Parts: sequence; structure tokens; C-alpha cells
Amino acid sequence: MIARIFAPSLVVTLVALVVAYLYLGWTGLALCAILGVLEVSLSFDNAVINATILERMSAFWQRMFLTIGVLIAVFGMRLLFPLLIVWVTGNLNPVEALELAMNPPPEGQSHFADGQPSYETILTEAHPQIAAFGGMFLLLLFLNFVLTERPQTWLTWLERPLATLGKLDQLAVVLASVALVLTAEFLAPDEVRATVLIAGILGMVTYITVDGLSSLFMAEPEPDETDADNSGQGRSGPHPVTVATGKAGFFLFLYLELLDASFSFDGVIGAFAITSDPIIIALGLGFIGAMFVRSITIYLVRKGTLGEYRYLEHGAHWAIGALAAILLISIEVEINEVITGLVGVAFIGASLASSIRANRRDARATSSDRVAA
Repeated sequence: MIARIFAPSLVVTLVALVVAYLYLGWTGLALCAILGVLEVSLSFDNAVINATILERMSAFWQRMFLTIGVLIAVFGMRLLFPLLIVWVTGNLNPVEALELAMNPPPEGQSHFADGQPSYETILTEAHPQIAAFGGMFLLLLFLNFVLTERPQTWLTWLERPLATLGKLDQLAVVLASVALVLTAEFLAPDEVRATVLIAGILGMVTYITVDGLSSLFMAEPEPDETDADNSGQGRSGPHPVTVATGKAGFFLFLYLELLDASFSFDGVIGAFAITSDPIIIALGLGFIGAMFVRSITIYLVRKGTLGEYRYLEHGAHWAIGALAAILLISIEVEINEVITGLVGVAFIGASLASSIRANRRDARATSSDRVAA
């Protein structure tokens, strides 16, 4: 199973490294490998969250995630998204944005001789609104998780009181709105304060819309088309919470892609600390990183890891909360991507360790019961 799941990622990685070598020689190969390793090692929380959603989708939509979803992740987020940001914020047409990306100024300079800012500079200056959008999207995801009462808890001393507070209607939206206002007031520079507010509101609206549509269609079982044609009344198929198909599967797919995009915002911006070449970034973050994250996601689903390690989903959501906070703070304070990733790894590792201890405790209790019997 491992070979079957990870073989495509290994093949894509080899091809990406070869292309990077042909493009920039050994330097390109090394930069591509570094970006790929960073993306994979720092995105495990992304894979865990993806797995929690993917296991609710039908086999068809899982395949869509691995095919169309990969194209969106590679070409959309890692190549076209930065170009789109430069195109819009730099008042350039698409061809000029691409030329600017492919022809950077001399090393160590942020502007050309004529005063035109570099591709990297324009993208970095757009970071406040990018961080506000992604931060608010992820913050609502985190709040909706921790403010919902669940059969089991990980950080019980904190999660139970939060779940009790979550009985207040729309508390997640209220808290997110307060966080956005505080961010715009105390962290955003004066010249981009309004932009940060608008971007943050758009992030919230996007989450609420997609999450609401997903919940709507998952709450309504898909009718059986054959029965509908024969009798005029549909028959309920598989429970949509277990297997999301049709419209429910589509909106879960859309939700998953937006979530994946939010995770990648900081990675795309942080990649410029290593290289500003858009081709190398697309090869390293996209072809290598995104492919491996997807393979890890599928492995977690096929292996049943989320069921086996009960607190892993909790740890991943706390990692999301930390990432949301880091994105909002990064509007004012520069935070290294490695630190961001290590925070996520710490939450995932702690929840995994707690799950292993709980499994061993249950095994000892079962063994003791058998002996007593």
C-alpha cells in the first residue's frame, strides 16, 4: 500500500529535480530539493486536516483531489497565485508580471534602475492582505472545532470550557470579528489597515459560505436518480456524512482546496527567503511538496490513522489555530516559516504521543479485565 500511494510522488519528485537541474544546474536542483523538503516536513498538520475531510468524501471526489486538486495546488497556488498578486497589486498585465518574475534585478536589490519594484518586493508588500484572508479563514475553522462539544477531548481542561462557551450562537464569528478588528487596529500599518479589514472579512465570508454549503448538502441525502425517474420519489443513498457525493462532494472538494490554499499562503511567501525564481518555487513547493502532502493525506485515510490515534485531529486543529494567529501577527512582525512549521509539528507530535499513551492504557485495562474474568 505504501509503495502504491507514494510511487507517484517519488516519480514526480525525480522529474521535478531533473527539470530544476536542466533549468539552473546544480543550484536549481539544490534549491528545488530544499523547498520540497521544507514543504513536506512543515505541512503534516495540513495533511492531517485534509485527511479528516477526505475520508468523508466518495472515491470519485478523492480521485478528484489527487488529480484536479494537484493541478490547482501546483499551478494555481504555487505559480499562478503569486503572478496574480503581482499583476493586480503592481498594476501590470499578465505578460509583464511574468517577465518581471523571470528577470529579477541584480542580487541584493529590491528595485530596478528605473524604480520598478521587483516581483519579490511586490509580492512581499501584498503579504498583509494575504495573511489577513488566510488567517481569518483558518481562525474560523479552528474556532468552529474547539467551540463544538465532542465525545472525547484532548486538552480537556481547556476544550471542555470552550465547548460550553460554544453553545452561544455564532460565538466563533464574534470572536473572529474581534480578532480581525484588533489585528487591523494594532498590527496593520496605517496605509493598509482598510485593506486588511476587507481581506479578513472576505476570508470569513469565504469560510462561512463554503462551510455552510457543504453542511447544507451533506444534511440532505442525494436521491437515487433511477428511483426518482421511476416513481417520482427519491430514495436515500449512503449517509452523506459518511460518503459525500454529488453536490456535497463538490463543496467538500471546494472547501478542501480553499483550506489547502490557506495553508500554502505562508509557504509561498516564505519561499522567497530561499529563491525568488517562480519556476523553482513551483517545482519545489508544488510538484514535490504538494504531491507528497497529498500522498500523506491518502495514506492517513487508507491506514485509518485518524481512528487509531484518537487525538491527532485535535492536535491538527490546535496547529491550525496557531497558524492562524501567526499569520495575523506576521502582518506586523516577520516570522520565519520554519518557526511556523515547528509549532504545528509540536502540536501534532504531542497529540500523537497522547494517543499512543491512551491506546496503551486501554490495552492494559482490556488485558486486566480478561485476567479478572
